[in-house]
Amino acid sequence: MGGAGGRAGFYMGLGLALASSAFIGGSFILKKKGLVRLCRRGRARAGQGGHAYLQEWLWWAGLLCMGVGEAANFAAYAFAPATLVTPLGALSVLVSAVLSSTFLNEQLNVHGKIGCILSILGSTVMVIHAPQEEEVSSLESMAEKLKDPGFIVFAVCVLVTSLLLIFVAGPRYGQNNVLVYVLVCSTIGSLSVSCVKGLGIALKELFSGKPVLKEPLGWVLLVCLVICISAQINYLNKALDIFNTSVVTPIYYVLFTTAVMMCSAILFKEWQHMVLDNVIGTISGFLTIVSGIFLLHAFRDMPFTPDLLPLFLQQGSADHASWRSADRHQSCQHQPLLPSEDKGSQSMEEEGESM
Repeated sequence: MGGAGGRAGFYMGLGLALASSAFIGGSFILKKKGLVRLCRRGRARAGQGGHAYLQEWLWWAGLLCMGVGEAANFAAYAFAPATLVTPLGALSVLVSAVLSSTFLNEQLNVHGKIGCILSILGSTVMVIHAPQEEEVSSLESMAEKLKDPGFIVFAVCVLVTSLLLIFVAGPRYGQNNVLVYVLVCSTIGSLSVSCVKGLGIALKELFSGKPVLKEPLGWVLLVCLVICISAQINYLNKALDIFNTSVVTPIYYVLFTTAVMMCSAILFKEWQHMVLDNVIGTISGFLTIVSGIFLLHAFRDMPFTPDLLPLFLQQGSADHASWRSADRHQSCQHQPLLPSEDKGSQSMEEEGESM
């Protein structure tokens, strides 16, 4: 991050990303709370195409929190690389999981807590080894990057995949498979990050006195960002209404982070000049996050009881000591593996003596 300006940008992006995670994690809870209240009233559910949530103030409070979080996230992307900012979204999983267990009575067992810790550790490792993106200081250079054939192919693949998920997979599997709607949010979200980066550059130029408002690229990016965010909100509402929050949030994080990392690597060439230890550190950190998310998701309904502990942890210290002494006594006697045969031979010897 060479230089004071680079370090200042790093800490600014880091602080904004942390604030963003807190607000976004809380927004999931408020939205889910509003959707639950609507369900209790018998209103049309969002998962069935209803839009009654627009009349629920809790849902609007969640939307406001998400708006603040996204604004902080927007600013963070303007100050720091996407591969630095995006992994910190794991903290929103932690916030959402803790608040879900408190306000939505959703279980957070020991496995979930370990998963949250792993997510934090993995995020820390990724931040330490974050790659450096190519410098983009103007809308002209951003336009050149958007014309790159690799990014065009990526964007076309994202759009085609999203349309297939919405119109083909959604009606068939959307009510049963959490991946359908979450994949829509994640893939479209990767494009929204590119729009955010471009708009951040435009705002910097605007504040420096350049005639950015006359540039068509800034307006195109703004329209694309509004479309992407609208689609994300719509399909995220569907996923939250149908499935458990503790399921939607971590899966959304993993898929969204993967999509953003791919998009940033293609658009900003973040991985081109990385040394081997940073590559290994970034991949290891991401896999650690995925492991934590897996623990948080896969074992969320498994109660943690003393029966799951090893035998030596279940017993008291006195019983454990007596068990060890008994075991030591048996090993000194060198008892045979087949005690029935030993008893049979002993009874035969007794019969021979009696005769």
